[in-house]
Amino acid sequence: MTTHETTTLETPDAPAPVEAGARNPSPASLRGLDALNFFLADVRDGMGPFLGTFLRDAHHWDAGRVGIAMAASQIGTVLAQTPAGAIIDRIRWKRLAVAVAAAAVAGGCILLYLAPVLPVVVAAQALIGAMAAVFPPAVAAITLGVVGRAAMASRTGRNEALNHGGNVVAAALAGGFAYLFGYGAMFALVSAMAAGSAFAVMRIREKDIDHELARGADEGPTETVHDPAHPHAAAGVSVLLKDRRILVFAASVVLFHFANAAMLPLVGQKAADGMKEGAAVLMSACIIAAQVVMIPVAIAASRLAATWGRKPVFLIGFAVLPIRGLLYCLSVNPAYLVGVQLLDGIGAGIFGVVSVLVIADLTKGTGRFNLAQGAIATATGIGAGLSNVLAGFLVNAAGFDAGFLFLAAVAAAAAAFFFVAMPETLHETSGERVAGRAGRVPRNQPAGLDRYLAEEAG
Repeated sequence: MTTHETTTLETPDAPAPVEAGARNPSPASLRGLDALNFFLADVRDGMGPFLGTFLRDAHHWDAGRVGIAMAASQIGTVLAQTPAGAIIDRIRWKRLAVAVAAAAVAGGCILLYLAPVLPVVVAAQALIGAMAAVFPPAVAAITLGVVGRAAMASRTGRNEALNHGGNVVAAALAGGFAYLFGYGAMFALVSAMAAGSAFAVMRIREKDIDHELARGADEGPTETVHDPAHPHAAAGVSVLLKDRRILVFAASVVLFHFANAAMLPLVGQKAADGMKEGAAVLMSACIIAAQVVMIPVAIAASRLAATWGRKPVFLIGFAVLPIRGLLYCLSVNPAYLVGVQLLDGIGAGIFGVVSVLVIADLTKGTGRFNLAQGAIATATGIGAGLSNVLAGFLVNAAGFDAGFLFLAAVAAAAAAFFFVAMPETLHETSGERVAGRAGRVPRNQPAGLDRYLAEEAG
């Protein structure tokens, strides 16, 4: 038994421990969390794949320069993500951090529209990437601090479903506004969604956030220093770096996003060469198709990850990526491209949910949940940035099909690596019951928690 376990957990009539997830947030905070995830859908990625279409169609940029512009945001993310996670672990004003970052993203998007020249675009994209780095760890931290570990899987699925729903609405509005009023309307839409994000996050009540739980320190050792704001010690960063599972997971997400990030922007650029004004509408249709699929996939992934385990669910997301890359080579028919994009809904829907749960599993008790999130997101940014740059120059040299085939090959390698090297992580957390096909409870599962989760399920 570890030093933080108590005998009350093994007593038949003992109540569920607080760290098992006995949180009771207010309805107002839960509604604010819902609204935050909806509005952030169009804010955390800035202009996203629409930027490539805008630069290619409206300003006649070549694929190489578009790749640099897309990569600038990822570079900003790489530089900011790990520090952002570490800061979120330490600060108690997480809500204000989200609001300020949303406003900065909106300002960067407006700058992109007003001055679409390479130096300005690179600087604005770097700002957007740096500010967007705040959102994933902050939202995950607020979520864990508000709902607790027992509800984390289902709540993460709900967060992702709402986020994808927001993406559907935003993409539909962006495509429609661009068609009716020009590209400027898309940039204005991001500003409006940013304002909605800032309002929503401030609706979450500060008193409903357990900041120790939010940084994963709910089972850490008690500090001897007099710091009532942080009663549990955070593990040293070296502890994370020595954990082979974290390193393997980081390498896996680098490969995943290296294969994935450039696919949709390349579809938009390929369409822009032949469709002109209709390219933005096609991009909207592709995004909407994927996001609609992500909504049920996110919910299903959160449930299956708590029963099957994290690894088999994640492998499904890896497996669809090389198939998608190959299918993009077969046709340029708009309806066909929208159909292929449905596969992105499966992969991204799974990734958005299960990656957060894996990190929470591996960092429980360390007090470094958000730092680890930031580091993993840095790895994600590296993969995405390399994807956009290399794929852009490969397309210039050998054409779009060569770019898609290259990305499909990387995706296949990523799936094989994850299958061989990454272990299951569900047993690392006592906040969920592993039902599985055999209906077994993992070793070291507290008996009181088992009853608590059974009552919740009932």
